[in-house]
Amino acid sequence: MTGPERRRRWRDEERFQILADAFAPGACVADVARRWDVSTSLIYTWRRNLRREQAEGASLPMVEATFAQAVLTKDEKADGCDRCTVISVELGEGRRVRISTEAPAALVRATLKALR
Repeated sequence: MTGPERRRRWRDEERFQILADAFAPGACVADVARRWDVSTSLIYTWRRNLRREQAEGASLPMVEATFAQAVLTKDEKADGCDRCTVISVELGEGRRVRISTEAPAALVRATLKALR
């Protein structure tokens, strides 16, 4: 930023829009911050405050409302002789990801993060 230091006041509608943009699937908080000319730390502060207010029961708009259905099921292995438990995540539009419960936690976390 250039020029004299300034303190801006953001309307609630603008904050909610910035939060929705920043935490949409595939969005980059830094890109959104540059586009709106706001610091990334302020975006995270707004999100933390919003979550706290929502937890206290205030009726505020939900910002991160993207969910996928996860179901634990028994599934046959490829050779058909044994059964194992898998996590099946329905992504909609006929897309599904199936993860073995024996998979390392880091792999599951990376897979789900990539799908976000």
